[in-house]
Amino acid sequence: MFRKDDRGIPGSTALEATGLRWLADAMDDGGAAVVPVRSGRGWLEEPQLNDRRCTPKAAFSFGRALAHTHAAGASHWGAPPQGWEGDGWMGRARLPLRAKAWTDSWGEFFATDRIMPMLAPARDNGSIDRSGAIVIEKLCERLRDGDFNHSQPQLLSQAGTPVARLHGDLWSGNVLWCPVGDVARSCKEFLGEKTADEPQDGAAIMKGGAAIMTSAQQLEAFAGGPVVGVMIDPAAHGGHAETDLADLGLFGQQYLDSVYEGYQSVSPLESYWSERVGLHRVHMLIVHAMLFGGGYGYETVQVARHYV
Repeated sequence: MFRKDDRGIPGSTALEATGLRWLADAMDDGGAAVVPVRSGRGWLEEPQLNDRRCTPKAAFSFGRALAHTHAAGASHWGAPPQGWEGDGWMGRARLPLRAKAWTDSWGEFFATDRIMPMLAPARDNGSIDRSGAIVIEKLCERLRDGDFNHSQPQLLSQAGTPVARLHGDLWSGNVLWCPVGDVARSCKEFLGEKTADEPQDGAAIMKGGAAIMTSAQQLEAFAGGPVVGVMIDPAAHGGHAETDLADLGLFGQQYLDSVYEGYQSVSPLESYWSERVGLHRVHMLIVHAMLFGGGYGYETVQVARHYV
């Protein structure tokens, strides 16, 4: 079993557990597999899953399932996972979340709540200098002006759902590629265990997707093969589906093209989506510049410059 405590960021495990359950709610409609979670005040627990190797078939199936997760939707840009109040976190970076709708423009949301809050800390640690900050600010002006607003993928746009349900921190390390038999066995053992701190009503245990995750037969049918991609450690919120897809390839994802092919097999992306990959990555890059400094600031500015 894997256990995590709040250490240093009060409420972070409660937020993570809430986000996992929100994402898992989409599993019954074909959404991507999500690790089960049990949580209490200041802690969470998950089954220990063994990350092996991705396969082309698993990547394709994950992409297809991720499209259904996104299609589950969110109420507005920057919406928190259902049941959460207040801002969120992406690692140690505070992530603004909005209790109510405040704009109908993705660009305004992305500039105001995903890029600009990270700029001052990145300036303070020296990773982005004054000239780089000007580039970032110019990009945000264009975003706020709506120059880059674009439709969601087809499952969302055809349903009239303007905002996707995002994992929000979907780099390759937050998808585990696991044999379905191992997953089913670990999840079945985990969901059958009791914890003294667990609420008596069992509300701490994830409901969505539990039947799928505990049956090797169901899980293999769900995954379309012997390996399944399982999402962990989200910064879940309402956003644009292309952000998750862009972030997945930022630090390298094996068979990324197969993920994209699987996604588009059920929910084709808006035209010229590949030209927007860098734009959607600016948020994750500037978060890394804020947290770790170094070359991340330079990379953030270089990517942003392409869109100014």
